[in-house]
Amino acid sequence: MNEIMIVLITATVSVLTILYFKDTGKNRIKTADLEENRYAIEAILAFIREAFNNILKTNLYELNITREEFEKRMHNRNRLRRALKNCTYGDINAKNYVKDFIKDILVRSYEIDENNVNNIISFDNPRKLSAQDKFEILLYHYKKKYGNRALEKLILEYNLDSPVVTGDGISYVITKEQIDSIFAKETIINRFEDKLNIIAQRIYQLYKGFGVIDEIRDMRIDGVSGGVSGIPPAFHEELDLTVSLSIISKLPANYDSVWIFFKGKTIHLSFLSFGSEEELIRVCKNIYRYNYPGQLSESNGYKVNEMKDGSRVVVVRPPFSESWAFFVRKFDSIERAEIEELITDKNSEIPIGLIKWLIKGCRVTAITGAQGTGKTTLLMSIVKFINPAYTLRIQEMAFELHLRKIYPERNILTFRETTTISGQEGLDLQKKTDGTVNILGEVATAPVSSLMIQMAQVASLFTLFTHHAKTTVDLVKSLRNNLLQTGVFTNEKIAEQQVADVVNFDIHMNRDLTGHRYIERITEIIPVDDTDYPEIKFNDDEVDINGFLDIAREFFTRMTDRKVFETRDIIVYENGEYKVCSPPSKKQINAIMNNLTDDEKSEFKSYLTRYFNRSEV
Repeated sequence: MNEIMIVLITATVSVLTILYFKDTGKNRIKTADLEENRYAIEAILAFIREAFNNILKTNLYELNITREEFEKRMHNRNRLRRALKNCTYGDINAKNYVKDFIKDILVRSYEIDENNVNNIISFDNPRKLSAQDKFEILLYHYKKKYGNRALEKLILEYNLDSPVVTGDGISYVITKEQIDSIFAKETIINRFEDKLNIIAQRIYQLYKGFGVIDEIRDMRIDGVSGGVSGIPPAFHEELDLTVSLSIISKLPANYDSVWIFFKGKTIHLSFLSFGSEEELIRVCKNIYRYNYPGQLSESNGYKVNEMKDGSRVVVVRPPFSESWAFFVRKFDSIERAEIEELITDKNSEIPIGLIKWLIKGCRVTAITGAQGTGKTTLLMSIVKFINPAYTLRIQEMAFELHLRKIYPERNILTFRETTTISGQEGLDLQKKTDGTVNILGEVATAPVSSLMIQMAQVASLFTLFTHHAKTTVDLVKSLRNNLLQTGVFTNEKIAEQQVADVVNFDIHMNRDLTGHRYIERITEIIPVDDTDYPEIKFNDDEVDINGFLDIAREFFTRMTDRKVFETRDIIVYENGEYKVCSPPSKKQINAIMNNLTDDEKSEFKSYLTRYFNRSEV
């Protein structure tokens, strides 16, 4: 009996021992998993969100603190609340304030230190770093040296804007392999402070920032966009996933789309991705909200607005567009737009000189060209030629020129369209604001075109504007059609004559495949002078039938295909240099002279003599 009891006790102890060690092993594995998850970006992001919520929701009245401490905490909380709101508008100072808070929470509350910081991002093991990790580390260290010129320096130093030639043609793309190669070449020493800053930026861009483009947007580049390539979500609904899943999984999605606009080139950052459709939508919903432009919805599928730093932002969404997308256009890549820095090809002094005298001579001038050719930048640069005594009134769809930042001492006021005030109303109001010179950021609609022609005739000394016309003839005909659309004119020839009489010169911008921008031509618009109809001849008090037929032919010719205007190229760009074609007409030369001082007249005559061999005026 005792032997049986001993056997039972021994068996029980053995089973309990096995179960104990088995449970201990499971607990160790579970603890290890929890420790590993603790350093996942998603877990840290959730903790940061909760920490900020606790800070903002804590009832300070329930705390047993002094009045001085209460007021201090209330002030700090209000400041944090404002920063969390403003950082989504492109406010750099607010962004830095929030990031400092995040770093403080990571160190004090989440207990991040030198021993565990590498568990979040493997700074000590480059093989475990993703392309995004490497890029953000590179950009951080370049930013320490070059500020917001960091991305520009990185691209130029490693020729990342070089064209890629494929069977389909030329494209611009920065690949994962290029980032890996650059990271391997760079000698990067990450101190704990550097690592903490990089992690704080990663958390911030997922929490309140603009995802993977957050730091890119702050750089001195021409623009950044997302959601403009890859397979849109609706595409998956059209396919049988059981058959095509393997094919679709290899294709980039629309949220794998990050592009930058750099020195006239559109470059695809193929190594970056928003990670999910939800993240792309979050960025699109936040990036346009500065100054409350209204709700982006299915019924209102696009928004055009500016950010706090002056960048123009356009956001689109389904069903208006096939996928969510945004376009940020920046205008700070050139700190102060000097025309000598923009026009740099051989004999550049010829077009620069002519533009100077056109502006000083108060000629109504259009700056035309496709998107991204530098129309707005050129317009910013030539304002310096306008007499400082003249008052400037500017109308834009969204604030882009920001001329008061460049010329703070001048009398300048800019208006823009809003949801309740149209561009036409804005231009109409400008007649009552003591404006001498009118500048239109873009003539894109029929009402604005019509009012621009009217204002150039009677309401201002002269007008400057931009337009997307490809040729000077297209410019005149487009403006003519706009006049007809608005009902200002009903006769096509008369409308065309009005445009030709008002617009004097066309400065046409262009850019080549390498992104190089240049003035393709400067063209004068010359109205064809009207001549009187010939007199009807009489023979013995009877009308000469042949003379009558000649007059009838002349009438129908004038009313049908008679030319109302001619175009004359003054300067053209050929084979990498600027060449003179023909001098401006005597009528325009005299008009320019009438608006110049005596010293300027002498200088203008010297310019004509030197480049056009024309001294008589």
